[in-house]
Amino acid sequence: METRKSRTYTEEFKKQAVQLAADLGSAKKAAKQLGVPHANIHTWKVKLSSGQSLARSNQAKPKGTAPNAGTPSVEEENQRLRREVVELKKVNYILKAAAAIFTRDHLS
Repeated sequence: METRKSRTYTEEFKKQAVQLAADLGSAKKAAKQLGVPHANIHTWKVKLSSGQSLARSNQAKPKGTAPNAGTPSVEEENQRLRREVVELKKVNYILKAAAAIFTRDHLS
């Protein structure tokens, strides 16, 4: 059985997604444009309106026997950061495309 890997989003992306949903008048439309589940946008909107942080809550980390078991090695950290850079480039591309669409709609 294949394990699904959860995607993480930056707090800025979440705020922009909520703003896009407000501008479009629909979380579903915004979710479709951004490629995220509309339930996520709804959750982020609720958290923002109640003043809660959009940062992901700390999940329980497995305890290791070694003192540094929870800290990643330099190679693991580099891999994680490279994946994050790729994800952020995708997000930036999507947001730039959405901004271009809104600008085009605004000018016509």
